[in-house]
Amino acid sequence: MKSSIQFAQENDVPSILQFIQKLAEFEKLELEVEATEEKLRETLFGESSSAEVILIDYNGQRAGFALFFHNYSTFLAKPGIYLEDLFILPEFRSLGLGRKLLSFLARLALERNCGRLEWSVLNWNQRAIDFYLSLGSKPQSEWTVHRITGQNLVNLANKN
Repeated sequence: MKSSIQFAQENDVPSILQFIQKLAEFEKLELEVEATEEKLRETLFGESSSAEVILIDYNGQRAGFALFFHNYSTFLAKPGIYLEDLFILPEFRSLGLGRKLLSFLARLALERNCGRLEWSVLNWNQRAIDFYLSLGSKPQSEWTVHRITGQNLVNLANKN
């Protein structure tokens, strides 16, 4: 049984979109997906791309993906990698593929002189939480994620 990881190319956009849709389905957030192939081409492979994707294959079949981007730690004075999404198709779970993707990202973070690799996990996804803890991750429970989207984002942008 052989797995391989590669950086996504523009011709992988249909697969990336399928993984995003499958992830949204798993997280019960299908109605939140606004991504299209066109938007993904622009934001991942366009002139001002803002994220990267790695894909993992298992025995020649596309099994999962990870989408990430760089952030910055003022305290460390170093960039970091923020893992936005990691998803392995159900039929390929428990084969160590998620760990391989995270190991790849950890090596990439070190190669790029990053000070940390971080991500968020849904509170109800105990299987993922247990997996991440087994890798040595530490939950940052003293932080609460806040988000502004849609009309609230527009309203805030228009305030003086």
